[in-house]
Amino acid sequence: MAMMMRARTADAEASFPHLVGTVAAARATHAVKVYGHGDTAVRALDGVDVEFAPGQFTAIMGPSGSGKSTLLHCLAGLDTLTSGSVSIGHTILGTLRDRELTRLRRDRIGFIFQAFNLLPTLTAAENITLPLALAGRKPDAAWFDTVVDVVGLRDRLGHRPAELSGGQQQRVAAARALVSRPEIIFADEPTGNLDSKAGGELLAFMRRAVDAFNQTIVMVTHDPVAASYADRIVFLADGQVVDEMFEPTAERAIDHMKQLGG
Repeated sequence: MAMMMRARTADAEASFPHLVGTVAAARATHAVKVYGHGDTAVRALDGVDVEFAPGQFTAIMGPSGSGKSTLLHCLAGLDTLTSGSVSIGHTILGTLRDRELTRLRRDRIGFIFQAFNLLPTLTAAENITLPLALAGRKPDAAWFDTVVDVVGLRDRLGHRPAELSGGQQQRVAAARALVSRPEIIFADEPTGNLDSKAGGELLAFMRRAVDAFNQTIVMVTHDPVAASYADRIVFLADGQVVDEMFEPTAERAIDHMKQLGG
């Protein structure tokens, strides 16, 4: 096992030499999450150790019930571990009070979910800037314009969600995640409600956010094509990290999922 981990580390360093020695954008250490008690207990995470490098796009894949969404939610501070720890940069989430955790999620983390979570009474522009408004902050005008142009929403800013297509709504959600310049974005099946064209546009935008803006993205997906946009895939099975893949292709991801029974 030690030899395998050294080989993986060497592989990572060879693929991403600019990331060696940097602080992980997010990390799980001996992460355990158990739902329920006694005979009905479900061990969703079973001692997960994993790091996510800054400026990298990582996909998390695994069979249904492997713990991938649970891991994402615990990393993002949306759920708590039974034991172990998770951190964002140098901050260990388990040491934070509720108010501090809320502030961290608001100021340092962006979220993109399968459900768009847009407020129907607000325009696209107002939905994009909502997290900043709640924090009492004004958006950086130049950065707002950059994000809006990247997601292709310039002519839709005055429209409410009901007047937008599903793909446009998801791009509003992605712009909202980016506009506060978060340290890391967590995306949970972000293309799940989109057709292939809209999904491809969103993934291309996320890829550009990493390449052009050095954004860090961690995405849970069951779709090998979506995962192929990432720099790295982390594979989970039965609540444990069982492998990883750098510079993935859809074909390699499919073959790996078949081996895992996914």
